[in-house]
Amino acid sequence: MSYAKAHDILKLADFARARHRGVTLEEIRDEFGVSHRTAQRMTDALESLFPYAVNILEDDDRRRRWTIDSVPLAALRLRGDTELAALEMAIERLRVDGDLREASALSALRNRLLAALRPQDARRAEADAEALLEAHGMAARPGPVVEVDPDLAELIASALRGPFVMDITYNDERRRVEPYGILIGARRYLVARQPDRPDGRMRYFRLDLIRDALLVEESFARDPNFSLRDHAARAFGTWQNDAEYGEVIWHFTPEAAARAREWRFHPAQVQRDLPDGGLEVRFHAGGWLEMTWHLYQWGAEVTVIAPPQLRAMVDGHGRTDFPVLP
Repeated sequence: MSYAKAHDILKLADFARARHRGVTLEEIRDEFGVSHRTAQRMTDALESLFPYAVNILEDDDRRRRWTIDSVPLAALRLRGDTELAALEMAIERLRVDGDLREASALSALRNRLLAALRPQDARRAEADAEALLEAHGMAARPGPVVEVDPDLAELIASALRGPFVMDITYNDERRRVEPYGILIGARRYLVARQPDRPDGRMRYFRLDLIRDALLVEESFARDPNFSLRDHAARAFGTWQNDAEYGEVIWHFTPEAAARAREWRFHPAQVQRDLPDGGLEVRFHAGGWLEMTWHLYQWGAEVTVIAPPQLRAMVDGHGRTDFPVLP
């Protein structure tokens, strides 16, 4: 077995041990970016290497799941500056973005992992990780940040875990809401339903405008068909507007095409090379104002083909004097 393949099998052992329900072939395929057949070969190798630890179960959907009871190699201590630096960068990003609760949880994990190292190894790993943080510009990350009250973030997390109903004051109005998740962007929005509203649709509450939030010891039944990921994909940014949802088509000039290919404007975007060397990007979403804010950065190097309402919003604002592209 080659080094690379052995490395993947050890990672698979870690992956299977970390999931209490085990992992499916589909999850292995997505995690490692391999074909279905390769995922099968990886599970065969896992069973061969750890015959007394691997269990194969069948879930309610008749899918096979691989679990590992106890594999020492899958419970290795933190090793080296790379893993520690990745943790430190994640912690710093969370802090900069105002996610103090999650940053604190990751910090506790980092401390437990460091405690498992010898003191001299821990000091060296910390020093190397600090150097990498500086190199990535994370130690002093610039840019505007909308502050989020850490107590509010903790309360929302508790409500989501319940799930429990919340009472909040928003725009000077007391509201009872059933929280479903948080959309993270330039600003943060709580996605929630108001049970007293007959339409039953999701509403959005800016976290920085929520006042006097209380957790109500009253659970509610979440809609099993609701997916926050799918719901978020209906918007370009964080703001949802069903009336604006539809196909979006942008054409980038040949001069901007290479830079535009580096961007993922939307999770479900489709790109097509144009005959003149330009680039076409298509996706379905709403949120024209946030699209306008982003398109302005491209100046005259982008043309909105659809929808016409968005084209009207950006027409006349395509500057040609921007020295660099986004």
